[in-house]
Amino acid sequence: MLDYRLSQDSDHARGMQTLPDSLPVQVTFKGTPEGLRLIIPQGLDWEEVRCQLQQRLSAGERLWQTGAGVILEAGERLLDGQQLLVMEELLTAQQLRLIKVCTSRRQTAVAAAVAGHSVDQATQKADTQSFTEPLYVQTTMRSGMQLVHAGTIVVIGDVNPGAELIADGDILVWGALRGLAHAGASGNGKALIFALKLRPTQLRIAERVARSPDEAPVTPQPEVAYVRDSAIHIALATEFARRHLT
Repeated sequence: MLDYRLSQDSDHARGMQTLPDSLPVQVTFKGTPEGLRLIIPQGLDWEEVRCQLQQRLSAGERLWQTGAGVILEAGERLLDGQQLLVMEELLTAQQLRLIKVCTSRRQTAVAAAVAGHSVDQATQKADTQSFTEPLYVQTTMRSGMQLVHAGTIVVIGDVNPGAELIADGDILVWGALRGLAHAGASGNGKALIFALKLRPTQLRIAERVARSPDEAPVTPQPEVAYVRDSAIHIALATEFARRHLT
């Protein structure tokens, strides 16, 4: 009788025995209507994140379209400007675009904004009862950039047309505000919008919406937008301070 059993020394048997356990890919992509979400888990050091992202991108699993936008879900991970640049370069090599960084870390939000990316800085649920500190960003907000924060946003630089600032608190721009600004986004009608030069495409405070006046002042001066009698009003910063802050 012929014996068809494989011996322990056969190539097939050795292959079955030495097949390495596959480790789960922890850096993952998830398709959403808004775009591809790149999810970076906690507990991995930076080199592991970089290697896993590179392997996933070069694995040939082209589940995305050329030129697709990527939203980086960083969570609590702290990323600096250089690390964000490395990830952006890896994505660009595969014809993907990093369009937004979602993070709960202030340092990561600032680094992403300075690098020119849209930012959504979410506040941890455990911190919802505590005061959310302002987010300070020193950069020029270009068209297509969006900055979202659960507190007050302070931009040291210009906000160009096509850029958006969305804050649950106030918005202060130490420069020209020419884009969209939405203060009190969660419903705070007492929020303020301040800019050294206030020429926005649109102003929003809570649920109220307004445009800047068609007539630009001859000599631009710092101005404040605020809600009074259920409408958005604009006043010189000095006049507003004299009437409302003294």
